[in-house]
Amino acid sequence: SSGGDSASAALELEVNEIRESCKMWKWKGQYSINYLVSSTPNSHPNSPPLLLVHGFGASIPHWRRNIGTLAKSYTVYAIDLLGFGASDKPAGYSYTMEGWAQLILDFLDEVVKKPTVLIGNSVGSLACVIAASESSQTLVRGLVLLNCAGGMNNKAIVDDWRIKLLFPLLWFIDFLLKQRPIASAIFERSIVHYPKTLEETLRNILLSIYANKESVDETLVEIIREPANEEGALDAFVSIVTGPPGPNPVQLMPSISIPLLVLWGDEDPFTPLDGPVGKYFSSLLSKLSNGKLIVLKGVGHCPHDDRPELVHEKLLPWLAETFNF
Repeated sequence: SSGGDSASAALELEVNEIRESCKMWKWKGQYSINYLVSSTPNSHPNSPPLLLVHGFGASIPHWRRNIGTLAKSYTVYAIDLLGFGASDKPAGYSYTMEGWAQLILDFLDEVVKKPTVLIGNSVGSLACVIAASESSQTLVRGLVLLNCAGGMNNKAIVDDWRIKLLFPLLWFIDFLLKQRPIASAIFERSIVHYPKTLEETLRNILLSIYANKESVDETLVEIIREPANEEGALDAFVSIVTGPPGPNPVQLMPSISIPLLVLWGDEDPFTPLDGPVGKYFSSLLSKLSNGKLIVLKGVGHCPHDDRPELVHEKLLPWLAETFNF
């Protein structure tokens, strides 16, 4: 492989290394939230901190190919959203996009204590958009969206014929999942009784949303699989899949005036560039003075992990230029 690839591979953090350096923060005095902070002596004192926010089913280690590179110039924070990774998965909690956005703002307020650039993937980027659109916030300095989701689940995007066709099925699945014994049977059976099958299924899902198949390694499958075994993971899953989709980015973007970078993998089957959210961002960014859209060729739904070197090549100059230091 080329020199660039091996350099970025050298900076890839081991999952154990990440887990061991994580800390816990108590949110609202009751929920334990897992987070990581990483910096190097070279981190520029005037540069804004960065906060990495993962997507559905992921967690802090999903950024293992980015933290080392970004921490060379920035203080990097990463967080496990409530319900994911090593953060609490409280029984009976109703997950909402707004709840996660509030978690992000409180984290910036209580832990980071400095205006921060939010970098999110998928539903994580939508949570960042909601946080940035809060009129009273002064803590979000910039926004980087990696294949932004249209909602917490597929119910959000109704003007896509592909999803309209599935609608009756989605509502039926919704109904089934709300029946606890059925949900439990589906979840338990896949995780406990057929661990091998589950790994295969996960690998196949990941292969379908990653364009660079080499990035789908054993470690990635493990990063996604492990938290799913934890107590409360099923409740979180059901609540998220059956909950309200939350505000649509289309409604929120006009109120956002901070610097904005949108990176979009063009081979994403979840939020395709030609789908409603992708089309919206493409048209929006031609009108915005504060924003920039870069389409990443041959990249899937999780650009930061799919082709990290390409993301760094676009992200680092943008950060340096925008926050000119």
